[in-house]
Amino acid sequence: MVLRIGLISDTHGLLRPQAVAFLAGSDHIVHAGDICDPRILDELRALAPLTAVRGNNDHGAWAAALRHAESLRLGDIGLHVLHDLADLAIDPAAAGLHVVVSGHSHQPQVSRRDGVLYVNPGSAGPRRFRLPIAVAELQVQGQTVTARVCEFDV
Repeated sequence: MVLRIGLISDTHGLLRPQAVAFLAGSDHIVHAGDICDPRILDELRALAPLTAVRGNNDHGAWAAALRHAESLRLGDIGLHVLHDLADLAIDPAAAGLHVVVSGHSHQPQVSRRDGVLYVNPGSAGPRRFRLPIAVAELQVQGQTVTARVCEFDV
């Protein structure tokens, strides 16, 4: 069985219909911070179970309820989520993690280091500079994980 994990970050108060359509059908959704509007979390929870972390632009009582980082198991993989990769305070490989998801840079990126997959889904919210509008997904089968970024023409 393949587990589909939808990845989104940096919505900055804007949840685009294209992102909702892409995330629909996910088994789990991860939001890597800079949500800026708690209604976005409600909309994502309506699609699938949600894990979200606080970004540097998330403020108020609703944001205080979010942690800066979360580690979780989905299927047979360990996943660590934080907003800014520069704040990574653990060694993911030593912790037995398979994937690190981050946001903050607004630049979609997929890379692998020391056997750990690093994924930044980019920004799904308002366009910043000339950076793309994007989301991503993980496909998980056992301990095999692949990532795919989807950029939108908006």
